[in-house]
Amino acid sequence: MRIVTATAVALVLAGQAAPAVGAQQPTTDGIWRMDGYGTVLSIRNGIFQEYQTTALSCLEGDSAQRTGPGTYTTPDGVVLTVRARGDRDHAFLRADASVGSRNLRRIPALPDTCARPTAEDPRTTFDVFWQTFEENYPFFASKGVDWHEVRDQYRPRVHAGTTRDELHAVFGEMVEPLHDAHVAVQDGDRVFAQVRPGTVVPTGQLDADIKKFIVERDLKDARNLQGFAHGRITYADLPGGQGYLRISGFGGYAGEETSHAAQLAELDRALDTVLGQERPRRPRGLIIDLRVNGGGSDALGIHIARRLTDTPYLAYSKRARNDPADPTRHTRPQPVYVTPSQGPRHTGPVAVLTGGSTFSAGETFAQALMERPGRTVRIGQPTQGVFSDVMSRRLPNGMSAWLPNEEFLTRSGRTFDGTGIPPHLTEPVFTKEEFDKRRDSAFDRAVNVLRNHGGTTN
Repeated sequence: MRIVTATAVALVLAGQAAPAVGAQQPTTDGIWRMDGYGTVLSIRNGIFQEYQTTALSCLEGDSAQRTGPGTYTTPDGVVLTVRARGDRDHAFLRADASVGSRNLRRIPALPDTCARPTAEDPRTTFDVFWQTFEENYPFFASKGVDWHEVRDQYRPRVHAGTTRDELHAVFGEMVEPLHDAHVAVQDGDRVFAQVRPGTVVPTGQLDADIKKFIVERDLKDARNLQGFAHGRITYADLPGGQGYLRISGFGGYAGEETSHAAQLAELDRALDTVLGQERPRRPRGLIIDLRVNGGGSDALGIHIARRLTDTPYLAYSKRARNDPADPTRHTRPQPVYVTPSQGPRHTGPVAVLTGGSTFSAGETFAQALMERPGRTVRIGQPTQGVFSDVMSRRLPNGMSAWLPNEEFLTRSGRTFDGTGIPPHLTEPVFTKEEFDKRRDSAFDRAVNVLRNHGGTTN
């Protein structure tokens, strides 16, 4: 946070009272269990160490070095903040690229499973893999998958002589029926992952191909065509007075500089240019194109939403599965708010273009605009249907499993996991027929809606 008042507001919104100036804060050194997330933390002598736990296992996860009072930085540049929450036995953890925080509760020692090594044989690896999903995955019921039946079907196939290739194949078969783009099994360069049927992964090549099509077809008569953030953001002024803002991801904005601060600086440079007061003409309506968006940082999406309102509002609330034996129990929903930016803003009509290649942080951004005050219309196809942060869990034999454990709730408590966020107005998105006929029906619909009606009410 840049100023004291902003810090105080953020603490209040997160449910944490701001400490009195000069107050002595309790130490956060010690052992902590995270509320949800199957994680225990050790913080000692300037070292932050994660332990990924299940009822069967305890494996070392990520680590970070202390870089300031209560702050730790991971090897890939993520800044973690740990602060006491009222007393010495409660604290919270916040990552700079994420929204919300995670509650911590002090415990006397690491779990007993952390005191002994976990066997690395195929059967133990299978058991830890199954248990990791059993304790953390929230969506078995909605996906129609009986995870216990899956164990009974596949465990007899695993034995001491099972090869890594065979085990990787078994894991892929186990999770395939979930059709969850936030579920994956990794073994080195080999990754099993899939998307919702009928949708397409937003690869770099797809992004480049679609961008070329849009520039040549949709923006051929546009003015002021500009690129920002290492090509992840495109802006143009359309002939009818609307602005067109294409966002292909929420990260990678600053090249090799991966810090969240660098991403924010590059994003602000783009938004200041696009929405700045010094521009000869500001857009009467704004099309935001998320149809090919691979996700990234939810916090960057909230940062953009702050440029699209002059009234504070609730974007969504976030909760995590919180009982290894009961998938219906969750952490208390944590509200995430959008507060107006001090920078240039657009508060007029907005049309949001979405499709099945709108993933993850692209979806949370679309969800953050659902409650936006003013006229906002979604056009296209439903988004992919994956919102949670991804848990990356290490397995005993060196493989990794990725899975979600969170839900993003609307004000009424609805989630869009699996189905995706639906559009208000349905149009085809980058189908073969659209390409063959050089059509972009969703874009044309957005132009007409903003020109003729100025958008629609949420």
